[in-house]
Order: sequence, then C-alpha cells, then structure tokens
Amino acid sequence: MSTKIGLVSDVHASPVPLAQALAIFENENVHDIICAGDIAGYFETLAPTIELLRKYNCKTIIGNHDQAFLEENTDVQNSDEYNYLGNLPETLEYIIEGKRIYVVHAHPPNAQHGGIKLLDVDGNIIQEQKDDWENTLKQFNYDVIIVGHTHQVYAEQLGDVFVVNPGSTAFNHSCMILTLPELSVQTFALEGQEILKSWNFSMLFKHKQPYPPAKS
Repeated sequence: MSTKIGLVSDVHASPVPLAQALAIFENENVHDIICAGDIAGYFETLAPTIELLRKYNCKTIIGNHDQAFLEENTDVQNSDEYNYLGNLPETLEYIIEGKRIYVVHAHPPNAQHGGIKLLDVDGNIIQEQKDDWENTLKQFNYDVIIVGHTHQVYAEQLGDVFVVNPGSTAFNHSCMILTLPELSVQTFALEGQEILKSWNFSMLFKHKQPYPPAKS
C-alpha cells in the first residue's frame, strides 16, 4: 500500500497559489498535507491563508516569518492569526509506511534560519553543498527530512536521508506530493507559472514584480 503526502512551504500569506496546491492535493487523494512553515510574511492576506490551512487540516510548523510576526505584533495577541501562529510546533515527526519523517523549517534539529541550500541560482545542484549536507546529516536517524525556507525546489538522497523541499507556493510556484514508502516525488506548477527551482530576491528586480521589500 502507498500513502501520498501533499507538501507546501513558504506560502507567505498568499492564499491563491496555496488554494491551487490544496485543490491539486484533493484531486490526487492525498492522505495528509504538511506545510513546512512561513505562513506569514511579504503579503497582507494572512487570515484567508490560515483559513485554508485549517480547512484542509494541514499539519504545519512555525517558520522564521511566523516567529517575526509574533515578535512584532504583540499588540494583537488575542487575534486569531496570532493564536494560530503562536501554537505551531517547531518540528513534526511521523512514521508513515515504515519511514521515519522529520519536518523542520530550515534544517535539523530546529533551525528557522540557514536552511539546506543545494542549488545554484539556475537551479542546478551544487555538488560541494550536497556532499557537505550528506556528511552533516549522517547522524540524523530519519529516512525523510521535509524542509522549506530556502525557496529552492528539490528532492535529493543525501546518504541515508531523502531530503525534500517543495519550494515556495508564492515564489517558486510549486508544490509536491511525496509517495511513501516508494520515496517518489511529483512536483506541480501553480498559477500557470513555470516552476522556479531556485528563487532569490534579485528576481524581484529582474522581473519587476511589486512585492514588498524583504525582511532579514
């Protein structure tokens, strides 16, 4: 028997691409949906984004932009958005189809900054980076690590660990379905856009898109 898991990350308060990802997952009959953090940040439509995550019972962790929202908006501690983000865990762990799964925003054990960066600006694997992370993760006793944060789209076997980053629904225009125990991945494009395997802030100027300025 196989189990399909829908994966999204770095939705950044942008409900339209998230809604498209969730519709894909529904159509593909996924068993569960995991969001690897950064629900807040960049856009102002946080409430409907959270509503979608709740509606589809997404299993979600906190990211650095979510943490920043909590620290910068203490005046709205009684708001629904504040309470939702404030109750998110740093990590998640599962055993699915015999595979040990670990979910963290940036990198293990619980980092919200840094992240597992494997790709260059053109979306090609940087072998030295891959080798370094393979060595770093040698003692990490899991079969699958699901991450976000870096706005890179990949699914790579690093030694004994299969590392998956679905990319940002908002910026990479991507989501994934992970099938277990096969460890196979399907990547889907969102909003009729081409998937950008590696997204960075210089692209804001290249494409002249009206996004808000980046937070550090």
